[in-house]
Parts: sequence; C-alpha cells; structure tokens
Amino acid sequence: MDSTQPIFRQLALHIEQGIVDGTYPEETQIPSTNEFSAFLRINPATANKGINLLVDNGVLYKRRGIGMFVASGARQKLLGTRREAFTQQYIHPLITEAARLEITPEELAEMIRQTADDITPTTRSAL
Repeated sequence: MDSTQPIFRQLALHIEQGIVDGTYPEETQIPSTNEFSAFLRINPATANKGINLLVDNGVLYKRRGIGMFVASGARQKLLGTRREAFTQQYIHPLITEAARLEITPEELAEMIRQTADDITPTTRSAL
C-alpha cells in the first residue's frame, strides 16, 4: 500500500491486477472482505468499499451467502479499460512529442520495434 491513492482504490487495483494476470479467473471466488482486511491490515469497511467499487463496475458480483465472484468477461473489460488508459497516458504524448521532433509514424514504429527487440524474452517475462 502507498499513500498516493485511497486504500480502497489500491485494493480495487490489486484485485483488478489479479483478474488480469489470472490469479482470480472469471467465475471464481475472491477472498472475503474479512480476509482482505486481515491480510492487508485494513479496516473491513475500507476493504468492502474497494470490493463494492468493482461490483459497481461490473467486474465482481455477489452470490448471496457465498461471497464475491469474478464476473464473466471481467478480464476483457479490464484489458479494454487499461488499453484506453494506456493510449491516453502513453501513446498520445509519444505521438505528440514525435511530431514535434518531426519523426514520421513509420520512423516511430521502427524505433518501437528496435526497442522491443532489445528486450530479451527473460526481461519480457519479468514485466
């Protein structure tokens, strides 16, 4: 946990990452509010707020008396949202700066390919 974001949002991001990386597959149960609060040493109400954020976004759903489960299509939904954010956060500024430097789209694509080739498979798997 860090202090740059509210704890409930950090928990939601942690769960989202678990869904994206396969720790929490679709239609499987996630740990309970009490389990998250004990493990992370946070207030159960804070844990509940983070989980409910994902329920509101359609990523999790509740099975009454059983617990919270990852919704079908949650991973694809999260990947789509993250790709949009990636485009806004990284691609738009990259293209804007490339245009300022008079780098053509073709040159930029080649620069990206060359840089990607420099990353070894071991490094890629660590990312």
